[in-house]
Amino acid sequence: MTISINAAFDSGNIVVDSIDGTRARLSIRRDRESDFFQWFHFRVACAVGDELELAIAGLGDSAYPDGWPGYAACASYDRENWFRLDTGYDAGTLTINHSAEGQLLWIAYFAPYSMERHHDLIASVAECDGVSYRCLGTSLEGQPIDCLEMGTGPVQVWLYARQHPGESMAEWWMEGALEKLTDPEDPVSRVLLTECTFRIVPNMNPDGSRRGHLRTNAVGVNLNREWHAPSAEKSPEVLCVRNAMDGTGVDFAMDVHGDEAIPANFLAGFEGIPSYGEEQGRLFKLFSDTLERLSPDFQTRQGYEIPKPGEANMSMSTTQLAERYGCVSMTLEMPFKDNFDLPDPIYGWSPERSKHLARACLDALHAILPELKSASTEKARELEGAKG
Repeated sequence: MTISINAAFDSGNIVVDSIDGTRARLSIRRDRESDFFQWFHFRVACAVGDELELAIAGLGDSAYPDGWPGYAACASYDRENWFRLDTGYDAGTLTINHSAEGQLLWIAYFAPYSMERHHDLIASVAECDGVSYRCLGTSLEGQPIDCLEMGTGPVQVWLYARQHPGESMAEWWMEGALEKLTDPEDPVSRVLLTECTFRIVPNMNPDGSRRGHLRTNAVGVNLNREWHAPSAEKSPEVLCVRNAMDGTGVDFAMDVHGDEAIPANFLAGFEGIPSYGEEQGRLFKLFSDTLERLSPDFQTRQGYEIPKPGEANMSMSTTQLAERYGCVSMTLEMPFKDNFDLPDPIYGWSPERSKHLARACLDALHAILPELKSASTEKARELEGAKG
């Protein structure tokens, strides 16, 4: 029997170059109007017992070729439970081997978070007590930029994810955060909702998500390089979120991502911004150190190179928000591979672990809340003094 391969669905991405029985040679379609490519998601129709050999070629030119060594592809028979496959990488080709246990097998770069699941998430959370829904604007292709608001406290918290749509672990993280915040029995969430007001954008790039892009929106724009000067023509997704932030102010912000190469969870901060303040930096380090104590899945040894003073990239959200609002802002990166400090050979880094990390992040926010509140109050006094 000859297998068949299809990717004509939400977030699907693969090009079938050839099929020979149960062997296939494949490649990845680039983001529209962009050279970025790395995300794949496709379905294999086969027979039980087929020995599948799927080779994805041309990866030496992918967005992050260092992401392939040590990586294992994700797969599912029911599109709910995702596990890792026997995967090897050599000379620009990723080869996946698997003995089929069912007639339909979905394979992806990471467990997908579909737009249908996104809409289910928004609908279910919007029904919870104390939650308000707000559409901040629309994407280039007319999809809503959904925002969920909750809490009554003075500390302004913004959580947002999937500027890079192929980083689907970011929306799994969001699902975990929203489950915790809407659990009326969770004492940490009860305190957070009393002391903070949350505005949560689970998916900032719905067009790229639906199209199966790795990193860009419908016209090939990397949203996380638009925060210094977003436009309605190229990046309305960023423009509407930043406008909403201008209306509320920001005390604490987390931008949730995935990293292709580094097999660990880590934070990137705002060192190098023009107005970098010691108190700002101290609170960021306090949050990071607290999260490391609370979660064995988080660490501070590996991460990105810290920019020198005055050399931060101000087009990125974390640095732009820290400069614009004087807030504590950060980028959370989760792995596509696994957390090599605490590996799981069956599932690798997974949706469930992403959700657990979200809960730990909220616990860490709760732990630093007294000092964050103090800084927020001081910042408000300074703003009031400047107006006077």
